[in-house]
Amino acid sequence: MSTLAQLLADAGLPRLEAQLLLHMAGGGNRVTQLTWPEREASAEVAQRFAALCARRHAGEPIAYLLGEREFFGLDLAVSPAVLIPRPDTEILVDTALARLPADGRALDLGTGSGAVALALAHSRPDADIWALDASPEALAQAQANGQRLNLAVTWRLSDWYAAVAGEQFDLLVSNPPYIAADDPHLQQGDLRFEPAGALTDFADGLSCIRQLIAGAPAHLRPGGWLLMEHGWQQAPAVRELLSAAGFIDVASWQDLAGHERVTGGRWR
Repeated sequence: MSTLAQLLADAGLPRLEAQLLLHMAGGGNRVTQLTWPEREASAEVAQRFAALCARRHAGEPIAYLLGEREFFGLDLAVSPAVLIPRPDTEILVDTALARLPADGRALDLGTGSGAVALALAHSRPDADIWALDASPEALAQAQANGQRLNLAVTWRLSDWYAAVAGEQFDLLVSNPPYIAADDPHLQQGDLRFEPAGALTDFADGLSCIRQLIAGAPAHLRPGGWLLMEHGWQQAPAVRELLSAAGFIDVASWQDLAGHERVTGGRWR
């Protein structure tokens, strides 16, 4: 049998990833691994760990292997049914929180794991937060996260605005599919394993954004905001679309790398 230290050394992965996967396989948490590295692992643990390492070497995202990802201070369960929450999307949450009035109503369109909606609900318990997704599997994942975190969100299975007819909000937020169908990044890294429908619009990368903008006025209270995440080169096009649709105070906000990642406008 191998010791915990030997398993970690032979994993061929960054040490933190190997430690997390060994814990997942039943090899104790990081404290155990560091304090008792000479502890022998059972054959079952070694086999499970080897299988997890093989999947990671094949490129499977660490978040899917662990079944969780931290976002805005919340531990979210994730699966291949949903997009993996990323730090850049926290910019969308920060921008939304700055524009959500007291006791306001917000709608997260295309919620996926529920990351944005749950971050808003956690930060603003006074607000009435709604979220929708067209994927039953994604919506089930979001609902499960909400129940586990004990955060109140109204969930709807919906293709964009279809299930919220007659509802109006102070804030609409979305991280829609915005990667163009021919973008080579879809065949690289973690994106190969994530749901294609959450990544690309199977068109030019702007078709979902156009739908969001076109439907927003019917669902925004006067002075309400529409905020959308987008690709790092799409901000000028999104600003143009918002202005052409009659939105005012149109602006973009930068992500951690200094790229314009979120764009929005206020309805008159």
